[in-house]
Amino acid sequence: MQREKITIDSFVHVYNRGNRKQEIVRNNKDKWHFLEILYYLNDEFILANPFRKIEDSLTTVVNKPFIRPDSWPERKPLVKILSFSLLENHYHLFLKEIKENGISLFMKRFGTSMAKYFNARYKENGRLFQGPYKMKRIDEEMYFKYLSVYIQVKNVFEMYPEGYEKAVNEFEKAYDWAIKYPYCSLADYAGERNSPIIDKDVLGELFSNPKEYKEFARQCLEQIDLDNKLGRLTLEN
Repeated sequence: MQREKITIDSFVHVYNRGNRKQEIVRNNKDKWHFLEILYYLNDEFILANPFRKIEDSLTTVVNKPFIRPDSWPERKPLVKILSFSLLENHYHLFLKEIKENGISLFMKRFGTSMAKYFNARYKENGRLFQGPYKMKRIDEEMYFKYLSVYIQVKNVFEMYPEGYEKAVNEFEKAYDWAIKYPYCSLADYAGERNSPIIDKDVLGELFSNPKEYKEFARQCLEQIDLDNKLGRLTLEN
């Protein structure tokens, strides 16, 4: 299938799941490495194996600053990552193209690195994902808002200990719980974190403060069928 043409300033929802719906991460170390990939591989400068260069500084401690060796040039991202979420068997990224073919190059690095890491760590063979990553270009501002809630609130609510419906019914408690989940970008928009992975220049302009974003998320989950609203933008079963 031919992909949509992506140009500078395009906004794109990118997503994929594990081969045969199997897990792509198994523990917090794997999940933290997902964050490392989002940070270190989103850069014009790249080594054959950047993680080997900095392996002594890599850690599973959440919110520890990412280390950048003094010998490396100034970081120049290939894409802007507006929001993301990682679940056990799939991920979602909301990206903005800022350099020609930036999304394509970044996603190639991302997929290769995820697969190599997983196969080496667990002595597996074959592909990690069910196929090439899926993507959908987003052109309308309202969909930016809906998609951000779908990615970093609804998806995380689906992992709520007592289930998604319970999370919606006790939104305040579940939202606070979701903010503490470090492998999505909600904490950045809730004012609880300032991750170098995330660029808030787009969504940050659409919401005046974290409280406004929270109330919009509540309205989306309580009154709107996001899956139906977004249609083909969401991950198929």
